Amino acid sequence: MTAAPSADEVRLEIDQHVARVTLDRPHVLNAVGAKTLQHLNEVWERIESDPGVRVVVVTGEGDRAFCTGADMSAEETDRTGLEYWAALDPNGFGGLSLRTTLDVPVIARVNGYALGGGMEMVLGCDIVVAADHAQFGLTEPRVGRVPLDGGVTQLVRRLPHTQAMGLLLTGRRVSAAELAGMGLVNEVVPAEQLDEAVDRWVAGVLACAPTSLRAIKQMVQRTAHLTSQEARTTRLPALMAALDSEDSREGVRAFREKRPPNWPGH
Repeated sequence: MTAAPSADEVRLEIDQHVARVTLDRPHVLNAVGAKTLQHLNEVWERIESDPGVRVVVVTGEGDRAFCTGADMSAEETDRTGLEYWAALDPNGFGGLSLRTTLDVPVIARVNGYALGGGMEMVLGCDIVVAADHAQFGLTEPRVGRVPLDGGVTQLVRRLPHTQAMGLLLTGRRVSAAELAGMGLVNEVVPAEQLDEAVDRWVAGVLACAPTSLRAIKQMVQRTAHLTSQEARTTRLPALMAALDSEDSREGVRAFREKRPPNWPGH
């Protein structure tokens, strides 16, 4: 197992092809400030450059909050709304909500509040597993702000119009069960079963060929503006690699030999 040193209370641990990213700021309910954002982007870049990472789990420290959005300290609130908008990270909140270069599956382990930018980070994940006490919400309008880091634009693409607007235009908090009913949460479990549930999803991802999953993520992230026919013929780097990979050959061998595959990852 390798671990990155704690940097502004963001932890990265990599073990057995699994990268675990933890916002370790429980004193502010894992809110993200400017320095935290910088270190999160460094973490995502490190993961992107590590071919051994096959799945990412992102969470918050403690049992109260996944992430409650922007750190509402004086440093953050001194900026005007226009200044905040002009300085938005192109990768979205936490460097994740709008990121299109992270080609490995990302699982959100939602252990509590996921509000504002925290919910935007959830929208940047591929699989969402939540404790039954978790609450979600794009609460920015209730403090005179706008969910600009993917909250508005992603939610209306992921949900029926009235469901998305019902959340956006009230800024209300919703339970994990309600969001699961809308289709934005994959599984809701009691808090004491959260790690077990996340581990099941991790195992499911690791059972698949890493090259196949990278190809799938690139196709999803980089072809949304295309028709299905156009997307199918786009020569994405990960797709080309997957179609002529040792993984694809190992998958066929394992199927014929009636054994689990041992993915080389290339």
